[in-house]
Amino acid sequence: MLRTAKEYIDSLRELKENLYLLGEKVDNWVDNPIIRPSINAVAMSYKLAHEPETRDLAVTKSMLTGKEVNRFNALYKSPEDMVKKVKLQKVLGQRTACCFQRCVGMDAINAVFSTTYEIDEKYGTEYHKRFRKWLEYAQENDICIQGAMTDTKGHRGVPPSKQADPDMFVHVVERRNDGIVIRGAKASQTGTVNSHEMLVMPTLNMREGDEDYSVSCAVPVDAPGVILIYGRQSCDTRKLEEGDIDVGNYNFGGQETLTIYDNVFVPWDRVFMCGEKEFAIMLVERFASYHRQSYGGCKAGIADVLIGATASMADYNGVRRAPHIREKIGEMIHLAQTVHACGLASAYEGWKTKAGNYQSDILISNVCKHNVTRFPYELTRLAEDIAGGILVTTPAEKDFKHPVIGKYVDKYLKGVPDVPTEDRYRMLTLIHAMSFGQIAPSYHTESMHGAGSPQAQKIMIDRETDMDLKQSLARSLAGVDEREDVLDSNSKGGWKKTTELDSDTWPRSK
Repeated sequence: MLRTAKEYIDSLRELKENLYLLGEKVDNWVDNPIIRPSINAVAMSYKLAHEPETRDLAVTKSMLTGKEVNRFNALYKSPEDMVKKVKLQKVLGQRTACCFQRCVGMDAINAVFSTTYEIDEKYGTEYHKRFRKWLEYAQENDICIQGAMTDTKGHRGVPPSKQADPDMFVHVVERRNDGIVIRGAKASQTGTVNSHEMLVMPTLNMREGDEDYSVSCAVPVDAPGVILIYGRQSCDTRKLEEGDIDVGNYNFGGQETLTIYDNVFVPWDRVFMCGEKEFAIMLVERFASYHRQSYGGCKAGIADVLIGATASMADYNGVRRAPHIREKIGEMIHLAQTVHACGLASAYEGWKTKAGNYQSDILISNVCKHNVTRFPYELTRLAEDIAGGILVTTPAEKDFKHPVIGKYVDKYLKGVPDVPTEDRYRMLTLIHAMSFGQIAPSYHTESMHGAGSPQAQKIMIDRETDMDLKQSLARSLAGVDEREDVLDSNSKGGWKKTTELDSDTWPRSK
């Protein structure tokens, strides 16, 4: 089954979510003006599955059933699959200019798939069998899956089981014959309100005593005990005003929630990890690698829109051909393409897990995301530089359309004579929305903290780098160690054939 965008939106109306927004319980959340743009962004992922130009990116064959499925619910069968994933994400970024919210779920199902296989291999459990059955259901019904990883954490210097309040991390509070009961909360959860189910995962390495916190399971978003609290967005109440100019990106937006699990029951057939603490870090690192790779798609696509808006403002201001403007726009293009290149490279260097799906290269994925913690800030700085100070001092749309003062706004905020003032207005508010966070989460803030903060990537970059190899190469070439003899076929100096060149299966899958 491949849902259309309309079928997806209609399916959300069947959910009975316990949702709060701005201090009030929301019943008709599908048509709420603050929430609807984020629903439209998810719907675009369904629309692309039916467009001839994007079908090859958005649709693939299931590794489980052989049937056609939406790529966001699919396992990566090859490095080429991950390349198409990144290219699809770039197109979606270009089409929505915001977070389209399904990447976390896609990356989560691939991480859980391979990790459960290896848990079963060690302990003889049935997690992988359960997960395959649940994933087949998700694919058959083309549901939207939200990956739930980030716990609220409480005291960051204390492990989960040592917290003053045990609920700072989601944990098992009861094991029953028919399932488990979980309690806690997940913060900054992307797209929960717009999803059908949540795939819960641990958020960090677990230690002795953290067994109850080593849990992964599937939970419907409207399950009893689930409470969703909608996150604030900069300028979010502009969506409640009349008109569409001040909002900037009127049709699309992102969404985050604080998700509460208040004694939520989960049947055993939806439990995929329960106490196997040593596998928590495997799941976290594999998911993080996938998701950090994803930023090479979506953030590059969003950057394309920002570059286009910036070039348009340069046209409207009459300075597009000025050398310093061309140089700055060229730098923006360079930054966007560098991010995209890293996402593609981590796909091409992917390796096959024991479970049979493919994992993105962990080192390059982390390099990709680390670039994303920096480059969007420079992209938005350059956009704000070229747009001019009017970006943050523009009068309201109501002033622009006012019967008395509107003519003055129209007259004095015009740029080049042949471009209507309203066009300039609209481009300014689009840049404003992308730079200052009106499209939640904001381009640069989400780039900083989504999929882990910069320090998390630095740790993984250090851990995944073969420094012994690099130093041995330097010692050989410098003559500290024996130099390589180019005429001797047996002499290799400090070079060694590394494992990733031996086969497509990486040893970390063992």
